[in-house]
Amino acid sequence: MHIGIDVGGTNTDAVLMSGDTVLGSVKSPTTADVTRGVVAALEALARERPFDPEAVEAVMIGTTHFTNAVIEARGLAPTAAVRLGLPAAAGLPPLTDWPGRLRAAIGDHVYLCHGGHEFDGREISPLDTGELHRVADDLERKGVGTVALSSIFSPVNHEMELRAAALLTSRLPSLKVSLSHEIGRIGLLERENATIINASLLQVADRITGGFTAALKAAGLEAPLYLSQNDGTLMDAEFVRRYPVMTFAAGPTNSMRGAALLSDLADCVVVDVGGTTTDVGVIVSGFPRPATTEVDIGGVRTNFRMPDVMSVGIGGGSVVDLDGDRVEAGPRSVGFELSRRARVFGGDVLTATDLAVAGGLADLGDRGLVADLGEETVRRGLERITTRVAEIADMMRTSAEPIPAVLVGGGSVLLPDRLPGFDTVVRPDHFSVANAIGAAIAQVGGEVDKIVAVGRRSRKAIIEQAEGEAVEKAVLAGASPGSVRVVEVDEMPIAYLPGNSVRVRVKAVGDLRLRSGA
Repeated sequence: MHIGIDVGGTNTDAVLMSGDTVLGSVKSPTTADVTRGVVAALEALARERPFDPEAVEAVMIGTTHFTNAVIEARGLAPTAAVRLGLPAAAGLPPLTDWPGRLRAAIGDHVYLCHGGHEFDGREISPLDTGELHRVADDLERKGVGTVALSSIFSPVNHEMELRAAALLTSRLPSLKVSLSHEIGRIGLLERENATIINASLLQVADRITGGFTAALKAAGLEAPLYLSQNDGTLMDAEFVRRYPVMTFAAGPTNSMRGAALLSDLADCVVVDVGGTTTDVGVIVSGFPRPATTEVDIGGVRTNFRMPDVMSVGIGGGSVVDLDGDRVEAGPRSVGFELSRRARVFGGDVLTATDLAVAGGLADLGDRGLVADLGEETVRRGLERITTRVAEIADMMRTSAEPIPAVLVGGGSVLLPDRLPGFDTVVRPDHFSVANAIGAAIAQVGGEVDKIVAVGRRSRKAIIEQAEGEAVEKAVLAGASPGSVRVVEVDEMPIAYLPGNSVRVRVKAVGDLRLRSGA
């Protein structure tokens, strides 16, 4: 058996599964201390469907801890940004485009050093070990224990990042280092930004993974812990400690994977309505479609892998404003206080959930507490919600070909069984906990995305090498070696680079490596 948990802004969902079969599920309010909310959800699940803790082989969690830490600029470690590239790339130093609050949260520790490579792999300048020794001295003097190390075109040649990291850690053995070629893709500033964010979260990652492990022990569970990645796969706790940034957007990704399983659709548009937001994405061949453009995280441009998701501030906890004939829901939300502040639960805030109950779409709380809402007001409010969500869903389509829409999430009760622009709308069983189901069924993945100068090598040799690296990454993330398979291979010739260069992207996935060795 597996347990899947998804920590949302309003509810923490937990499911108990055997293979692809849901044995039990619960929704528990998310608490300010999210770890305590996980314990409460596990306790509620045990009451709903008693199980033997020894029979649970793995626990998978999707969390917004790390995203929230960046957005709120809270708990981030003082981080030094070291860039290898002089005499080039001095015009825009690291952190140039960062919001002031985030820059202040990690400190203004920027170092420009010699090194780096051209796009064809040639050295810009040799690595200057003396510079790096001076950087180490300064870090020690300032008490900075985390470094984000970036080198120009390191996805083409990452040798200098490895050498620089080895030198710094030989001087400062306790130093935590994130390397840009392991985090982002081609594009120096965006890759560097993603690496700095990852490094600043390493301290948070230690605390969060430790807290989740303690939560499982408090619930009597000795099963290994995995966290959801933003590509629909899993990574073990040790991997999270090294790459916490990979958890970003795990919530919508889990919902999409869960929707694909519950609806038995490998290609569909998924509309996930939660308590605070509605996230819309597309499933292609069973996995979320990845974004092809830069991704903004808390005001910082990054280029690491993320699902292609559009969000709108509409959910079950959305505050409803009445202005004459106009009825508008969101983006303000009561969040995890829904069960206390919504009118159907005795509160004094009119929410989208109140409209759904008054309109007969949901049976929650006391319907008599919203009996004063006029029928026309309720109809306008629900129609406005449906129209806004349908517009977002339609924008995610890439062709005029018909494609089904799958409605999931507890807040999807706000939507009717038909959605404008879609001939087929599916609301599967267990739709309200699709996010936790997606976490529970996820596999473990690894991805390689790099530019290679072909030279005298054959195309086959280049692809085989990239596939081997992707498989190795999946195994390092916790996959059982014999189960890993390559699911995506993309190659794109880059005409403007010499040496017959090609961009290669390979994704591999495999089953969890469980205690039994399966």
